[in-house]
Amino acid sequence: MNTKQFRNSILLVLAMTPLLGCAAFTYTTKSINNLNPNLTPTTTQTLPVQGKSNSVNPQNQEDLLINLYNQANPAVVNITVYQQSPQGIVPVGTGSGFVFDDKGRIVTNAHVVQDAEQLDVTFFDGQIQSAETIGVDRNSDLAVIQVDKVPDMVVPLPLGNMQELAVGQTVVAIGNPFGLDGTLTKGIISALGRTIPALTPFSIPQAIQTDAAINPGNSGGPLLDLHGHVIGINAQIETDGQSQSNSGVGFAIPVNIVNQVIPELISKGKYEWSWLGVRGGDVNPSLIKAMNLPNAAGAYLVEVTPGGPAEQAGIRGADKQQLVNGRAVEVGGDVVIAIDGKSINTFNDLLVYIALETRPGQAVTLTIVRNSKESDIDLIVGSRPESVE
Repeated sequence: MNTKQFRNSILLVLAMTPLLGCAAFTYTTKSINNLNPNLTPTTTQTLPVQGKSNSVNPQNQEDLLINLYNQANPAVVNITVYQQSPQGIVPVGTGSGFVFDDKGRIVTNAHVVQDAEQLDVTFFDGQIQSAETIGVDRNSDLAVIQVDKVPDMVVPLPLGNMQELAVGQTVVAIGNPFGLDGTLTKGIISALGRTIPALTPFSIPQAIQTDAAINPGNSGGPLLDLHGHVIGINAQIETDGQSQSNSGVGFAIPVNIVNQVIPELISKGKYEWSWLGVRGGDVNPSLIKAMNLPNAAGAYLVEVTPGGPAEQAGIRGADKQQLVNGRAVEVGGDVVIAIDGKSINTFNDLLVYIALETRPGQAVTLTIVRNSKESDIDLIVGSRPESVE
């Protein structure tokens, strides 16, 4: 399935700082089929952090960071995970999270809490409360847990705006790396629009890449802009396969997906992602030559899942191979060049549109190229299955 490979490296799902010998989870890069939803910010409160933009005078940045930490850190929590063992319920690891609202709801990663028998939340002042899981979405690696009451001085963290982010922008991470609570690290957004593995056969689009130091135990903690707004949830780091610590490349689940998923986890306990049921890649010179394509861009469909929405609508995948300059090229599949009138230049464009602009049951129109001719095909977007053969 189409995905960017990170050269032979490994993406480490930060999970939690392991205790009692529990190892952190690792996942190699996986392919993406598609995801979904609509952006609706859930919080508008702004922390009283100095500065009006992310362009900050260097001599003022130290005070700004101190102020930001003092305002944001109280809302960042340390999550201790307990599991059953022959000795009874024992702690097996820690992760991070942040207070989402004044009703005691805390956002974290699904991989931190998904196997928990019990959860404890430690606040900045040392107060410890039991928590329960109220919603988990493995497709976005997001979860919501809840405590009875947050301490009086804790203010929920506001969510940022994905459209205002830029590569080179200064960001900070606050969390509990290796169980060291209340740790702040600073870096920049080093890339936007990355695709990272989920806890399912699908993937998470539009992830934020950062060089702010994040390590096991940071999972579930916030990535913040200099206004104190949450722009992502720290989730993974890239390693060379030899280490489980930071190598300067970390990934955060973007705030637009947080905005989509978290409200439904709170209200329904789950989130349904849209699904097209295709596998493919980008149009390339070999494909253009082999299929005599009139266009130099688009999402080429190599495979259509049997019984999936695309197949039901009559979309076709590749049906044979052809040698082009000695390379085997799968040919015969449809090329998607637009969806609902929006141009599609890459396979990832198609998947991101399905993920972020549609919901299950929604009708969409694909403009495809088949046999060098354009045509429109209407289909009903499906609901993502638990697994795909």
